[in-house]
Amino acid sequence: MPAVALRGESRLSPAMRRRRAPLAIAAVLLSAAAMALLWALVAGDLPVAATDVFAALAGAEGMGATVIRELRLPRALAAFACGGLLATAGALMQVLLRNPLADPYILGISGGAAVGALGAMMLGAALFWVDVSAFAGALAAMLLVFGLAHGDGSWTQTRLLLTGVIVAAGCGALVALMLAIAEEHKLRGMLFWLMGDLGQSTQWWPPLAALVVALTLAMPFARELNLLSRGMMQAQALGVAVGRLRYAIYLLASLATAASVTTAGSIGFVGLVVPHLVRLATGNDQ
Repeated sequence: MPAVALRGESRLSPAMRRRRAPLAIAAVLLSAAAMALLWALVAGDLPVAATDVFAALAGAEGMGATVIRELRLPRALAAFACGGLLATAGALMQVLLRNPLADPYILGISGGAAVGALGAMMLGAALFWVDVSAFAGALAAMLLVFGLAHGDGSWTQTRLLLTGVIVAAGCGALVALMLAIAEEHKLRGMLFWLMGDLGQSTQWWPPLAALVVALTLAMPFARELNLLSRGMMQAQALGVAVGRLRYAIYLLASLATAASVTTAGSIGFVGLVVPHLVRLATGNDQ
């Protein structure tokens, strides 16, 4: 039987193997994501068994069930969605800038959100207005970078990248100034936000909805992104509307980053590394 199975496997065409590989990788990644979510529900100061987690999700009552449903589950789902938003934005930015070191924060969007959020914290605003200010700051940074890079009506990857680095540096200076002059009792919350904090995340559906929208809008452009990653001239020669595609990529990646930063604060590493890890597993296919 093993010999028969091996002979049958060897008769698979290369095209069939290529179709099977992404499905197998997707199954492994989904299983790993499910295990990570389960671990997030089990781990914590209050010990909870895995069986109690399933009981809580089924509607059981008690202290452990309340902690899982009202605290851990919203935070875990929000973290999952924010990671997906950052990874999607990172993949888009790396194609847009044709730079393997590009990440969602390289264009100053996180810096703008930090300026908005910390400014609201300094004024003693409620959590809702902190989130609103962070999103407004991210949008302001996005528009500033695009306006400066657009210049006389044309923009290149290099100009956009340099403009983003300049705006990010300016926002970093403003953040340092705010931390220096802020009242001492507000510094702890401000530093937690800068490090990335899901402790105040009680609503899981906004970032998850943003992730679904971002993926729904990005997937139809997968073929064009593959062509754009080979170079602008080659993509144009093959019929890609490069100008409109670059605007769409920039806007979508910026909004995805803004949604993540508004929910969880500044979280680095994910948007830079995850696209590369996935490419190692699946190849450079957007």
